[in-house]
Amino acid sequence: MKNIQGKVVIITGASSGIGEATAYKLAEQGAKLVLGARREEKLKVIANNILAKGGEAVYRVTDVVKAEDNTALVALAKSTFGKVDAIFLNAGLMPNSPFSALETDNWNAMVDVNIKGVLNGIAAVLPTFEAQKSGHIICTSSVAGLKVYPGGGVYCGTKWAVKAIMEALRMESAQAGTHIRTATIYPAAVQSELVAGISNEATSSAYRQLYDTYEIPAERVANVVAFALAQPDDTTISEFTIGPTTQPW
Repeated sequence: MKNIQGKVVIITGASSGIGEATAYKLAEQGAKLVLGARREEKLKVIANNILAKGGEAVYRVTDVVKAEDNTALVALAKSTFGKVDAIFLNAGLMPNSPFSALETDNWNAMVDVNIKGVLNGIAAVLPTFEAQKSGHIICTSSVAGLKVYPGGGVYCGTKWAVKAIMEALRMESAQAGTHIRTATIYPAAVQSELVAGISNEATSSAYRQLYDTYEIPAERVANVVAFALAQPDDTTISEFTIGPTTQPW
């Protein structure tokens, strides 16, 4: 797409699922990719696949919970490609369970990655976007950020927080005249490794059945990210809800 060619795009959570699919999709359309995730081997494979097809991609092992890792990812984009045009804050965890299971370590992990990780990404890139008076911040929430499900209270809470954060960011950017665009994506059952991270046996079984029944490929969300990025610079489409046609979420 015309408005994607040559753009420098940072992707967190880039080693699998939606992040990986988006990296390939944007590379095909001429974007220059800066990939961040915790698993170096997977990042290396994805970057090499993009390079082998004539695309441009670099990567850095990144834990979004660490503010300095986010800052370093932005610095890598600038040192390699000279600029940053967009960031896709896609890293997330979904180790769901009923509150009564008291999986407090998982509660804290979801807050750290799903909320603090997003805030760290925004903090890392916002000064650059404000200075250049342009930029695009895209974030993965979930349909769990629009409605609440039993067994997913903490996860839902983190994804509702993402909705609020991104909406306030959109409004503040508009008020400040910084021309920063935002987009929040609310996927339903889309292929990812989220279900694999559920340790609670009963919850895992229910979610695995749900995803086995309805799941659509991660590329479907990658298409939405590309669509958002391709819009004219004066246009923000701030929210996208996407899921299987057959899933009554």
